[in-house]
Amino acid sequence: MDLTHYRTLGKSGLIVSPLALGTMTFGAGRWGAGEKTSRDLFDTYTDAGGNFVDTADIYSGGESETMLGTFMKDKGNRDRLVIATKSGFSRARGTPLWGGNGAKNIRLGMEGSLRRMKTDYIDMYWIHVWDRTTPAEEVLQTLADAVHAGKILHYGFSNTPAWYVAKIATLAEAHGLPKPIGLQYSYSLIDRGVELDVIPAGAEFGLGLVPWSPLAAGLLSGKYGRDKIGDAGRATAMPDSGAPTSEGDSDGRLNGDNPFGGMLFTERNFDVVDVVKTVADEIGRSPAEVALAWVVNRPGVSSVLIGASRVAQLTENVASLAITLSDDHLQRLEQATMLPLLNPYFIFQIPRETLFGGQAVQPFAPS
Repeated sequence: MDLTHYRTLGKSGLIVSPLALGTMTFGAGRWGAGEKTSRDLFDTYTDAGGNFVDTADIYSGGESETMLGTFMKDKGNRDRLVIATKSGFSRARGTPLWGGNGAKNIRLGMEGSLRRMKTDYIDMYWIHVWDRTTPAEEVLQTLADAVHAGKILHYGFSNTPAWYVAKIATLAEAHGLPKPIGLQYSYSLIDRGVELDVIPAGAEFGLGLVPWSPLAAGLLSGKYGRDKIGDAGRATAMPDSGAPTSEGDSDGRLNGDNPFGGMLFTERNFDVVDVVKTVADEIGRSPAEVALAWVVNRPGVSSVLIGASRVAQLTENVASLAITLSDDHLQRLEQATMLPLLNPYFIFQIPRETLFGGQAVQPFAPS
């Protein structure tokens, strides 16, 4: 498999590569790459057949979108690409109107993104984060109006409770409005929490999952050691987005403005990394490639977001598509990363026959 083994994003006609290029590294932010490196990343990805590029209105204060627009114009490949962007996190302080999921902010976010990217439509528009405030009905109507106006073609949700997405999908179906097609959440061998509710909701409503942080902020690359345990400092609130950050002296993406802080530095997580490293050694590949090969083939996954600050990183990530993990390797990875049986999910482990008087019942499953 390579970047040209395209898939549809959820139950839609939007065709995307199995790996999407995340552009949070484009620009002068904390994790940023300069214009030359960003252009090299864009060119390397698209020249290899990749067609799915993901950005957001807040990445590098909008510089990521501006760079992307310039790169597409210079390369003349806008119509060959699926461009995704987002709104939801605050773009500036001092007013509540430039953040959240209200109709005004979504409209302002879209207009700003269209202007910066020098395009007249957005292929995939994500609600970046649930604001815990705006009614689902308002969000749906605003996004449906944007589809009808031709500003966006499709939409989906990131970092939002499954019940809220399910409500919007149900309302859209009932009222004949454009339905969401995608979900974007953190998903990796370190954190499989989306398997409890989010992925089942996606299966029910035809929403394809696009995992972010498939390497768990770099932990699954194997570059961190157990010496980091207890070295992360305490988490505090970011001034701009409200996500936690670490005050410790850990390096890379596990320090600074990211939603993990140092929470990933635990004995359990390093046990997972050890298993990934063992599998990687056995097949002669890197731990990062193994971790990506696992997540890209998970049920419900349409495409996986990869981010890089160097072309070599991007090339290694793309190489993961050529890996086929054996049943033994998959079983060992599963055992090392199993989810705890939380309430009420432990109840669902009861054999189906127990619920039907000891009789076997096979539910309908679409092919």
